[in-house]
Order: sequence, then structure tokens, then C-alpha cells
Amino acid sequence: MTVIDSVPVPAARPEGRERYTIGEVADYAGLSAHTLRWYERIGLMPHVDRSHTGQRRYTDRDLDWLDLVGKLRLTGMPVADMVRYAEMVREGDHTVVDRLRLLGAHREDVRRRIAELQSTLDVLDHKIDRYGELCGLQAAPGFTSPDS
Repeated sequence: MTVIDSVPVPAARPEGRERYTIGEVADYAGLSAHTLRWYERIGLMPHVDRSHTGQRRYTDRDLDWLDLVGKLRLTGMPVADMVRYAEMVREGDHTVVDRLRLLGAHREDVRRRIAELQSTLDVLDHKIDRYGELCGLQAAPGFTSPDS
């Protein structure tokens, strides 16, 4: 399983609602209810409102936050850094410089990994083109072998 396979693609956001159950949010975010509870426990999710019976009631703001968390996960940001970022957001505007540093450092790491992947892709493209030439085939993006 790759990093991309492990990060869910959000479903369409439920419309016309102001509050969502944990099941609806789990479906929306492609996460389990257990993971959402864990996010809350470790401080990654800001305070989640509760109904009069104690059931979690998520808001559009919570869904926006989960969208960001999903993007940060996709970039490979460590959970500890995401939790630290969430703490800084809750602490207020005096942490903006620290947030900028954290996100800037992570952006550089993402750019470095993208460059590594591009270099690897270039090698693969070269090999595919070369083998295609040896077989008398015209290699192209999405090239599949004669055996497939």
C-alpha cells in the first residue's frame, strides 16, 4: 500500500446540514469513527460539540479542518507535527510565525520528495522507452506490455 492509497479521498460533503454525526463524518472523510475519536483524543481535532445525549456533532468547520488534515497526511506530515500545528492554531494569532515555520519546513520536505520522485520517474520513463525500442514497440505514457 502506498501513501496515496492510505489517504482517503473525501466524499461529497452533505449539504443543507449544520451538524453531522460521527458516522456521516467518517463516510465523508473516508476515516473510521475510531480514527476520528483518536484524532480528538490526541488533540488533532479541535473540540467537537456534543448533543444533549453526549453524541458528537460535527460542524462544517470541523469538516474543513479534516480536509486540511487529509491534505497534510497526503504530504506525509508526521502526526506529531499535525498535532503541534493544531495546538498552535488553538493558541491564537501569536503563534502565526511558528506555524509559518512549521509549514514552510514541511513544504521544503515535500518539494524534496517530489524532486526525488520526478528523478525516479525519469529513470522509469527512460527504461520503458529503451525496452520499447528493443521490442520494436512505441513506448508512450500508459504503455502496457504485450503480455498484459
